[in-house]
Amino acid sequence: MFAAESTVGFPLLTALILTPLVGAALVALLPRHRTDTVRLVGILFACATAGLSIYLLVSFKTGGGGGMQMVSDHPWVKEWGISWHLGVDGISVFLLALTGILFPIALWGSDPHHDLKPYIAWILLLEAGTMGAFVALDLLLFFLFFELVLVPMYFLIGGWGYDRRVYASLKFFLYTMAGSALLLVGIFTVAFTHKGGVTFDVVTLAQDASWSVNAGRWLFLAFALAFAVKVPLFPLHTWLPDAHTQAPTAGSVILAGVMLKLGTYGFLRFGLFLFPEASRYFRPVFLTLAVIGIVYGAIVATVQKDLKRLVAYSSVAHLGFIILGTFAMTTPSITGGVLQAVNHGISTPALFLLVGMISDRRHTREISALQGIQKVAPIFAAAFTIVMLSSVGLPGLNGFVGEFMILIGSFVTARWWVIVASTGVILAALYLLWAYQRVFHGEPEGDNRTFKELTLREGLVLAPLIGIIVFTGVYPKPLLDRIEPSVKGLITHVSDKTGYAEPATETPPPKAVEGATHAEGGSEGHSSETTETETKP
Repeated sequence: MFAAESTVGFPLLTALILTPLVGAALVALLPRHRTDTVRLVGILFACATAGLSIYLLVSFKTGGGGGMQMVSDHPWVKEWGISWHLGVDGISVFLLALTGILFPIALWGSDPHHDLKPYIAWILLLEAGTMGAFVALDLLLFFLFFELVLVPMYFLIGGWGYDRRVYASLKFFLYTMAGSALLLVGIFTVAFTHKGGVTFDVVTLAQDASWSVNAGRWLFLAFALAFAVKVPLFPLHTWLPDAHTQAPTAGSVILAGVMLKLGTYGFLRFGLFLFPEASRYFRPVFLTLAVIGIVYGAIVATVQKDLKRLVAYSSVAHLGFIILGTFAMTTPSITGGVLQAVNHGISTPALFLLVGMISDRRHTREISALQGIQKVAPIFAAAFTIVMLSSVGLPGLNGFVGEFMILIGSFVTARWWVIVASTGVILAALYLLWAYQRVFHGEPEGDNRTFKELTLREGLVLAPLIGIIVFTGVYPKPLLDRIEPSVKGLITHVSDKTGYAEPATETPPPKAVEGATHAEGGSEGHSSETTETETKP
């Protein structure tokens, strides 16, 4: 899975980390009263990082064995086996692109009420940490970036949030720090018990595991609990609704779109890959928790009175689907899970942006205080409708593709869990459509009559997100072509280490099979592609 396929002369992945880091330092040096300059510098560095991430996505090669690309590997602390080891594959490339796109949107789409300079500096530092966590192939390096993101988000919630911001930020920090303490213990245990000498290199550790079965299971739990808090997985989710509700709009956008994905990504990159046997052993536990989170999150979202809190609980449900796909351990289910992580990172931030716009106009997020917005702001209502239907999973929009692949791919290995989880799809339609009916339908009364229409700036902020929602829903092939080879490599690694045989989830077309040995006409290209993607890395 992690065999390097290509390196690059220009250190593109390092540049993805350093660009926002330099931007944060530069913003910190600017005079506080030069707010226009501070804003311009922050947005320019965020846009430069977005440009690099898009260039990375365009340069990423499809097909092959799904190995690492753009690899950068340099010794850092040689005596301890610590290195600046970075790489990107189909599992992480779209998460990097998502990170690059969301940060300038978050900066441009909302304004803090005070202290612009530290606000932008913290956001750029947060972006640097997130980029680093998604590309690190050294465990200690990953941990440093994994922890780095906590500090900016803590200050963003506590400094620019709403009434209970201090409580929410402290709760967020304590939960995530508790999980990180276990992760650090697990990382040092794995590194110092390696029979070939101390090393933090993920590839080396995964290919040459030195721990016993029981030790591997305990180590997996140390990693898994840290990632479960970050997802967050039921019952460790209670910090998330408070953090989302109290965070400023940009904080909610980044938290939902990017930071929660560090948990789902961690399960794939470090859970299944480093501990394949333990992942299979604890599989029923995580499938059960994922399904509970799906149903629980949907039910609790239905009864929320605060529109932002409703969207926050919807995240608990949607992320449950990603964990379900991950631990179902089939190629379609994991591919769908990675795709759904990207889809959730588009749809839910767009919802938070729209809810933030409602709050700025009406100074309330109470559903009971909102009514008839569709009549006075039809364009705003149309944008909300598209994003809401994406979150529901309407066919033709991005949310449908990921959920469908997860459910279909998981059915062969986790049938009863899928049957229960399917109720979450129905409940999602219930709470989102019901909320839309109460907020947008009916006759506007009081301050709702003067609700402002979507402005040009707001439309430009939402346009890229809505464009991705529609494009991915109609034509997901470019994403799947890049994700699936890496997922196949991960499944192959689990099979090699544990003897796991992935159940068949689809029957290959007869002509494709025939064409593999008899290259005939139009079926020849199809068969060659099939053979290439199914070749063991």
